[in-house]
Amino acid sequence: MTVANGAEAWQVLSADSPPSLLVLDWMMPEIDGLEVVRRLRGSPRNRGAYVILLTSRDSRSDVVQGLEAGADDYISKPFNPPELRARVEVDVRVLGLQQVLAARVHDLEDALSRVKRLQGLLPICSNCKQIRDDQNYWQQVDEYISEHSEAAFSHGICPECHARAVSTEFSDLNQLAHTP
Repeated sequence: MTVANGAEAWQVLSADSPPSLLVLDWMMPEIDGLEVVRRLRGSPRNRGAYVILLTSRDSRSDVVQGLEAGADDYISKPFNPPELRARVEVDVRVLGLQQVLAARVHDLEDALSRVKRLQGLLPICSNCKQIRDDQNYWQQVDEYISEHSEAAFSHGICPECHARAVSTEFSDLNQLAHTP
């Protein structure tokens, strides 16, 4: 997409679905490229756009000023088209990585919210080990955790409980055998 001046560029950037990669000239009519970049960085909606400033202003202080305004890259005119193409390809990779990172952050936030649902004090019966939920109902620990997380359970018996159960069974059988 090409625009004739900075005001048109800002209009495009203010509309729905603005581009995420921009090549802006510094010296444009109406609104210069630096002001477009500053507005862009001040807007929460467009803050992540990748901006290449392409300009005839090539002093070191100009480069610093352009980058400080919020440009991500800076190319001086006259420019080499293969270099611009290569930088755009790098920028596309960076944008892709940012999208992957944003998706991972979203996944981590979801996981954190699930973990937070399991935080805090859980009233547990000291005798039967049931948990009291927020509605004051008692339920088994595994049921409660399954409802509040993505955990799945398989059931088994630990060695101590097994030994206790076996010794109780033998004790009961032994008592039955000695009862007249």
